[in-house]
Amino acid sequence: MADHENYQVAIDILRCHLGLTADEARKELGLDGNNKKLTDTQEALIGLTGNH
Repeated sequence: MADHENYQVAIDILRCHLGLTADEARKELGLDGNNKKLTDTQEALIGLTGNH
């Protein structure tokens, strides 16, 4: 599992702007350790960076 502190800003953004709980934000970022596929948020971020 990734270090939680490295993703705190992303978690906070999802919580503030999308109204997610901390657990929901971690799941959306794929930090819950159970996700093997990309989430919608991850797909959108890949689209923004053009790395697909």
